[in-house]
Amino acid sequence: MSGDWDTAAAAPTADTWGTDGMAAALPEVNETTHDANGENGNAAPAETQPVVQVVPDALEGWVRPTAYDYTGEAPREWEGNAAVYEWDGEEGEIGPEFPELEIQLFGKQDERMQSHGIDFTKIIEIEVAQEGPTRISPIRKFEDAGLHPAMLANVKLCRYSIPTPIQSYCIPAIKSGYDVIAIAQTGSGKTGAYLIPIIDKLMGKAKKLCATRPNPTTYRAGIDTPARAEPLVVIVAPNRELAIQIFNEARKFCYRSMLRPCVIYGGGPVREQIDQLQKGCDILIASPGRLIDFMDRPSTLTLRRLRYLVVDEADEMLHDDWSEELTKILSGGEQEEGNVKYMFFSATFPKPIRDLAKTHLAETHVRLRVGRAGSTTSNIKQNVIMVDVPMKKKCLFDLMKSLPPTRTIIFVNSKRVADELDDFLFHQGVPCVSIHADRTQKEREAAMRAFRRGDSPVLIATGVSSRGIDVRNVMHVINYDLPSMDHGGIEEYTHRIGRTGRIGHRGLASSFYTERDEPIASVLTRTLMETNQDIPDFLESYQPEGEARNKLKFEADSDFEDEADDAQDDNAQYEAQNGVQGADEVSGGW
Repeated sequence: MSGDWDTAAAAPTADTWGTDGMAAALPEVNETTHDANGENGNAAPAETQPVVQVVPDALEGWVRPTAYDYTGEAPREWEGNAAVYEWDGEEGEIGPEFPELEIQLFGKQDERMQSHGIDFTKIIEIEVAQEGPTRISPIRKFEDAGLHPAMLANVKLCRYSIPTPIQSYCIPAIKSGYDVIAIAQTGSGKTGAYLIPIIDKLMGKAKKLCATRPNPTTYRAGIDTPARAEPLVVIVAPNRELAIQIFNEARKFCYRSMLRPCVIYGGGPVREQIDQLQKGCDILIASPGRLIDFMDRPSTLTLRRLRYLVVDEADEMLHDDWSEELTKILSGGEQEEGNVKYMFFSATFPKPIRDLAKTHLAETHVRLRVGRAGSTTSNIKQNVIMVDVPMKKKCLFDLMKSLPPTRTIIFVNSKRVADELDDFLFHQGVPCVSIHADRTQKEREAAMRAFRRGDSPVLIATGVSSRGIDVRNVMHVINYDLPSMDHGGIEEYTHRIGRTGRIGHRGLASSFYTERDEPIASVLTRTLMETNQDIPDFLESYQPEGEARNKLKFEADSDFEDEADDAQDDNAQYEAQNGVQGADEVSGGW
């Protein structure tokens, strides 16, 4: 779009993007919230003058703001204690339906029937490159994958219609027993790509494979003898929000099976997490620090039964403070060598993490790239808007007024700005909540619940959440601050805008560009060009010319050039063995 920041002309209509029912009945107002001084409750009231809590009127079309006291204790229990399917298995391997739990996991029946906004036309055009020594024939529909009837029913309850490209390859690869290294666009269905086949392989085999555990329907903590957690599957996620999100998906796919998912993460209560593990754990989702802590508690957790180890968002594990932990996790189990299948998933995948992965992968592994590493999808409309720094708050508010009310995430680069925007928008009548690293874990979970429910359909977040938010019907992402090239750069941008337009939905991403963002201008322009977005006037000078315009280059691509010879050797070996040519590139494969 043009360089001027007024986006009313380019704003999507409610019919195009949907409003997700944000003008529904107003929630009750919590009186212990943002205070009248505009300081999120941090100002001390005078002893003789009680503080009057002021909740502003709602911005037109939005629900009324629900104030939240970030200084107080958040209500409700921890996300790790969410209900899972628990059944004693006395009548077989697959249990009966529990309608109340089914509603908690999958939503009400009328909600499941809603699929507006799904558009798979762009996803199925994405090229899939098979670069490893093994080739996979993709599935075209879930019914072709040989899934257990209970798993196929769970897939349908999740409203998955057809497999995305990453799912169409990973499901048969994992079911065939291969290690996998996969790079796919954010929002492309990576979580389902590994959860569906792994849980399916174990479904119906729990009595044979799982450790002895107390009857979950009668277990009494502190009275009955606890079990030691001996998971068959460990999934490592770099941040707490993502770990919780994967846990919630695992709860769905384990429905009606004897497989019991658990989640452990930093900031959560150790005692309560141990209590959950002591009921039995077959699928363990964990942040790396907390997993290392529990691995050092052999009476609580052992990996001797481990069959599958998944590293999600693997590029995040490159950080210096995690690399040592990741190495210990990958090699620290008590299981027999060769019994574990390793899987690495990410939207971007720098060479160092691939080198680490390949030291653990079997020689006959599957290596996939779905689209360009670090790319985004054309299902997301990207608008870049030039603003002056002193006008950013006003521009943000005017932008939100110009669009239909919808679930929105606003990304910023600092905790201070997150707090300032939270206070500013709340007092403008915007129903918002914020999340960042200085919040306690209980506050972060409470904020996410309010965002998911729609009580606070606007979430202000720092990069701590760019990879951990997978909430249905996030229709708009706003980069109030573009990521700096020193802290994430274009990869961070890709992860942020990937919170919308997920798995076939369409979405809108608006980014404020200031004179301070010049370092990201060139690669941002190429990213816009890659998915045929409008290039604003102020970025036109950064467009490449000549051959470089027709064949866009990205810094992440250089990582793969180092492996070109290896890939050619793999292709030559495969072609010689199978008498085929050109097997490394498959367009969609459907």
